[in-house]
Amino acid sequence: MLDQAQRLRQMAVEGSEADKARKTPRIITVTSGKGGVGKSNFVVNLSIAIQKTGKKVLIFDADVGMGNDDVLMGFLPKYNVFDVIFNDKNIEDGVIEGPFGVKLLPGGSGVARINEITNSQRNSFLDKLSNLEDLDYIIMDTGAGINRSVLGFISCCDELILIITPEPTSLMDSYSLLKAVVHFKIKSKTKVVINRTFDKREAEETYNKFQNAVKNFLKMDISYVGSVSEDRKLVLAVKSQEPFIIGSPNCAAAQDIVRIANKLIVDSERENELGKSGIQGLFKKIFNIFS
Repeated sequence: MLDQAQRLRQMAVEGSEADKARKTPRIITVTSGKGGVGKSNFVVNLSIAIQKTGKKVLIFDADVGMGNDDVLMGFLPKYNVFDVIFNDKNIEDGVIEGPFGVKLLPGGSGVARINEITNSQRNSFLDKLSNLEDLDYIIMDTGAGINRSVLGFISCCDELILIITPEPTSLMDSYSLLKAVVHFKIKSKTKVVINRTFDKREAEETYNKFQNAVKNFLKMDISYVGSVSEDRKLVLAVKSQEPFIIGSPNCAAAQDIVRIANKLIVDSERENELGKSGIQGLFKKIFNIFS
């Protein structure tokens, strides 16, 4: 009887270890209807905030040819996805390890040339990605606006976050982006962050205005994640190439980011929302969409 109990306990342990081995990262796409709304700054600081909770995060800078997450983190990468695919570099060569262990995979022009990839290069790249499977979150930073690239990356994610500012142009362009997402039946829901707000009231008024338009005319499920305060520390952080959550952790914007990070983690765990595919599955989707 004792032997049977021990075997059952061992089976439970092995089952738990197998579950961990099958853990797939939650894929979050962060996008915006227009440029200049602070999307990349948000991605970098959010990723660090999540990493600091003990989660493992990889940023994939998918802003084709225009990515600057590396600059915001104070790096000048030697290689990117293009080099891993086309120049036979190891995945470790293309990945940068940033603050608190956050990983960054710059896209470079690799995505734009996916149609040139041979089957051998594709399979080799997917094999290399197996070294990055131990992740909790993959956060994709897309380009801005409405184009095939942005819509493609939105279709690959488990969760979509739209960055908006209170400016009318941001609201209009964000609405147009979601209109395209709904039209092509890419996603049925999105989360929203209001960035660069002077106070919580302005943020809530901006969100309510946007939410009403989206729900009434697009019939899309939309939810509010939070807001990030306008803060001079953000400008200084960009100039110094040090994320403000590190250089000024007590500033209003940094505290806002921490609250948003905690909310995203709690929401996904409460709803038991696991990632649907690992990083290999993500890039298989990307290859299928862009090739």
